[in-house]
Amino acid sequence: MNLAMETAWLWLAKLAGAIAGSAISVAYVLPRGPREAALRFTVGVVSGLIFGGAAGLKIASELDVGSALGAFEIMLMGSAAASLSAWWALGLVMRLFDRADRKMERGESE
Repeated sequence: MNLAMETAWLWLAKLAGAIAGSAISVAYVLPRGPREAALRFTVGVVSGLIFGGAAGLKIASELDVGSALGAFEIMLMGSAAASLSAWWALGLVMRLFDRADRKMERGESE
């Protein structure tokens, strides 16, 4: 397979994984409204596209399945995982910032 075709297949895997992870994220915990649903879906897709390759390689390495999977499957798996976990990671960061803001408002030091 030539390089351009292989690259196109990997981008397709990355996009499919990102969309699948975002859809699961939206369905798993229902959003409060259409705006939140669109935001969560967009954050998931973008995160899956950006971090999908690295996440797929890390997961394959940790599970020791890299030799059993092809590049397409690794990219699909990584993009879905990155997309699915993006909203949860952002929620955790936002809670930490919110907690720090409340402490600062009360004049407490860490």
